[in-house]
Amino acid sequence: YNYPHIGNARPIIVFDTLQRTLEACGYEVKMVSNYTDVDDKIIKAAKEAGVSEKEITEKFIRAYNADRSALGAKFPSAAPKVTETMDSIISFIQLLVDKGNAYAIDGDVYFRVNSVAHYGNLSNQQVEDLMVGARIDENSKKENPLDFTLWKKTEEGIRWESPWSIGRPGWHTECVVMIHDQFDGEHIDIHGGGMDLKFPHHENEIAQSRAAYEHPIANYWVHNGMVNIDGEKMSKSLGNVIWVKDMIAKIGGDVLRWLMLSAHYRGPLNINEEAIDTARKELEKVRLSMKQGYVKCSLADQDISEEYEEALFSSFLDAMCDDLNTPNAFASVFETTKVLNTALRQREVDIRAVARLVKTLEKMMEVLGIPVS
Repeated sequence: YNYPHIGNARPIIVFDTLQRTLEACGYEVKMVSNYTDVDDKIIKAAKEAGVSEKEITEKFIRAYNADRSALGAKFPSAAPKVTETMDSIISFIQLLVDKGNAYAIDGDVYFRVNSVAHYGNLSNQQVEDLMVGARIDENSKKENPLDFTLWKKTEEGIRWESPWSIGRPGWHTECVVMIHDQFDGEHIDIHGGGMDLKFPHHENEIAQSRAAYEHPIANYWVHNGMVNIDGEKMSKSLGNVIWVKDMIAKIGGDVLRWLMLSAHYRGPLNINEEAIDTARKELEKVRLSMKQGYVKCSLADQDISEEYEEALFSSFLDAMCDDLNTPNAFASVFETTKVLNTALRQREVDIRAVARLVKTLEKMMEVLGIPVS
């Protein structure tokens, strides 16, 4: 319903880098990233603009994909939309109702949280503690304050006919269904997202999948940390929301990607002028050494072949395979750059060694998703 902000850029970069790392290790990767193209904020934005919800979502999907390209990220194998998955969503909700894991009241459908075991395990929370903190609405129709909406009866905005009412699905249900459809019902390897999605969104996905398919969707859950601006949480109230397109226009998608990868993905990332300046200088240093290597090889008619320094690249890849430890991987990049600079300064330059070192840096930059120039 709006342009991607700087926080949205981090998962794009993190999970693209994870895919590149897995591929560098020899895996074949199928990556799916869906579009939530119906929700209350989209409907509100469409109403305010006097256009259809589809016009709003198509505009911002194009903007999102433009940012994705500018950040050097690959496009996913599939990008399903909620609005194109509605029959499957309705069938899935009916399955949960039939199994007794969900119940309909006055056109709305809710999931029974107490109908499944292990709720709260992902976020390391106990149901009893969640109950204490749950706000019980005075006129709530829910059996339990933790129960969440699968289908919402509504009289405005885009909506669909269902066995319970004319309405639209709940957000927590859409992802489970799209995963099931895209991966042919298989238990997937990795489910990703921002740290803010761990509870309740991902917890609720697991609960529904356990109820319907008797598995928790994924073997691994990977969550990236949040982005702060000058040490403060980004928020509209503070007026520090930064659109990705504006940051790319200011510093370039490659510098922004380098900056985002400079911190471990699970930790918070603080963006300020000092961090931007450091990222720019680091990237320029690596590229300058590579450029000098290219020139030296060109003058000596030495091609950059497939030969590379295995020990240096292995050190880099080991860091990436250690829970995407990009700070340690960056250290390997800097070490290789240092070795290349030393080789370039020799009175008798070993041109094949220079070519191997340049190729090594090319391979590292490919995994990081950073163009070499």
